[in-house]
Amino acid sequence: MAGSLEGRTAVVFGVANKRSIAWSIAQGLHAAGAQIAVTYQNERLGLEAQDMILSLPGAASFMCDVSNDAEIDRLFSQLRERYGKLHVLVHSIGFAPDADLNGRFVDTSREGFRITHDVSVYSLIALARAAAPLMEDGGSILTMTYHGAERVMPGYNVMGVAKAALEATVRYLAADLGGRKIRVNAISAGPIKTLAARGIAGFGDMLKGHEERAPLGRRVEVEEVGSTGVFLASDASSGITGEVIYVDCGYNIMGF
Repeated sequence: MAGSLEGRTAVVFGVANKRSIAWSIAQGLHAAGAQIAVTYQNERLGLEAQDMILSLPGAASFMCDVSNDAEIDRLFSQLRERYGKLHVLVHSIGFAPDADLNGRFVDTSREGFRITHDVSVYSLIALARAAAPLMEDGGSILTMTYHGAERVMPGYNVMGVAKAALEATVRYLAADLGGRKIRVNAISAGPIKTLAARGIAGFGDMLKGHEERAPLGRRVEVEEVGSTGVFLASDASSGITGEVIYVDCGYNIMGF
């Protein structure tokens, strides 16, 4: 079947808890037959993720701080040693200092801007570069973005600018890696109550506005985003690369 991932290996970055988008994608990939490797940033987060990882038979966990090149190199050496090849990489990582998410965008600090782009954007480049040699049979790389990359969303501030850079990065990586049959795409999900969303001021108003304006009259469910991740990881999407796929109940098409 085009949607089957039997015999393939996927590494998922960004699993925070059971409500995270990365976790929903990981579950979907596992159900489709993929071997799953889940990463965590540090030992504390590894302990928190352990029960979730154990719920996916055969899944393995690895520590990796994506802001550290040495840790990225070590991780991919471990992945090569354990699996040989890699077919799917899920990048669901974003971070901005609280001080640079609150208040006015014009007050964004230089260091806050740098950290946000390093963790949220450059990490995709670093991971794609490390993953490409393991994707000997081609592969699929996917990341998570948000409509705040295109429209001003109050409280999203520097993260909106980072998401715009992330979407451009998807296109440039798709052009670079297409010759190796590696596809790179982004999912732009509607607002979901994840751990990361807690740091956005006025998030409740964002959810309400989404429900009122989206053509389907509701907010998106995390499982719907997970299903789209499985689609982009599979051969069912073999002709799609460099794209931003909206999973937001149609919110992005509306002018008012």
